[in-house]
Amino acid sequence: MDVAALRDICLGFPGAFEDFPFGPETSVFKVRAAVSGGTRQVARMFALSSMEEADFSVSLKCEPALAEQLRAAHPEITGAWHLNKKHWNGVRLDGSLPDSMVRDMVEDSYDLVVASLNRRQREQLGWARLADGGRA
Repeated sequence: MDVAALRDICLGFPGAFEDFPFGPETSVFKVRAAVSGGTRQVARMFALSSMEEADFSVSLKCEPALAEQLRAAHPEITGAWHLNKKHWNGVRLDGSLPDSMVRDMVEDSYDLVVASLNRRQREQLGWARLADGGRA
């Protein structure tokens, strides 16, 4: 996985955008529902990445039990630095993990964050299945 591939994955989700609150070397990928009623919805982070090739990594939200399993099975996955290690994994992107696995972890992180939004926001993002409790 390279920087461009990670950026493409993260920005491919509805409502996703990239922000640089910590400077140009750190990308923060957030999701926000569409603007409605003249007020902006709060943006929520689903990925934070060091975009420097020498230290290429990403922090991703994860279910706590799965986070522990992933850390035990893969030395490239640890508790995320400066984030709640119960809910966030740090993933070293040095080529050791298959791109498909990284893609799945990014998608899971996005899903967890979108699931925490209110029903109207989920619907605006096209996540009606989540908005109605899984009933299609």
